[in-house]
Amino acid sequence: MKPFEDHFSRLAGAYARYRPQYPPELFEALASHCARLDLAWDCACGSGQATLALAERFAAVIATDASADQVAAAPPHPRVTYRVAPAEASGIDAGSVDLIAVAQSLHWFDLERFYAEVRRVASPQGVLAVWTYDTLRVDDSGVDACVRSAYEGMLGPYWPAERRHVESGYRTLPFPFEELQLPGFAMQVRWSLPQLLGMLASWSAVGRYRKARGIDPLPQIARSLEAAWGEPARERGISWPLSVRAARVPPR
Repeated sequence: MKPFEDHFSRLAGAYARYRPQYPPELFEALASHCARLDLAWDCACGSGQATLALAERFAAVIATDASADQVAAAPPHPRVTYRVAPAEASGIDAGSVDLIAVAQSLHWFDLERFYAEVRRVASPQGVLAVWTYDTLRVDDSGVDACVRSAYEGMLGPYWPAERRHVESGYRTLPFPFEELQLPGFAMQVRWSLPQLLGMLASWSAVGRYRKARGIDPLPQIARSLEAAWGEPARERGISWPLSVRAARVPPR
């Protein structure tokens, strides 16, 4: 079994506050492919970035994560049951899940065991959907270049090896199902500089840099961004194109 490497527990607060929200159109499209809307599984839910949107469309949601700190930071909801559990051993009843959703997490899994768990828990005509997003883009070329420099330069050596799968839109990972056709989606926000810096603080490479070197890389990154940004309260457009792979899970 692939060991659980916890890159995010120390960053759970920043993750909960500053990670962007997925577009409603994504969840509408996924729900439209489900034969039933009784139960969704938000697998590796983190601090709940997709959980509440699922709860708006399904009668019940089970949200699991291997990190207790992440689950503790997730928002409560009457239709959501949170559990601390690995993706490969959810503890969910067999044949019960109409949508299995994996947001920005598939690259951490033991895929052979996870796909076996997907086949076990999926209801008849159940759907698996996985998605990821790469580095953000800012609508100002100077600011965008600063973000890219931090990502590839200062923080480059501190990204986990699995990050390459995010950069490829999960096309480098096995996905042993016949895929559904979905439109394109993107997350879009207008943020001030402090909001952007809050999001950068949730990057796993920031936590790994701090642990390895005993210093925080954010002040240096912030100085570079401040010079390019101008008035910190000014809002700029920021986007993350989503890469989504979805499929109907075949009968066992």
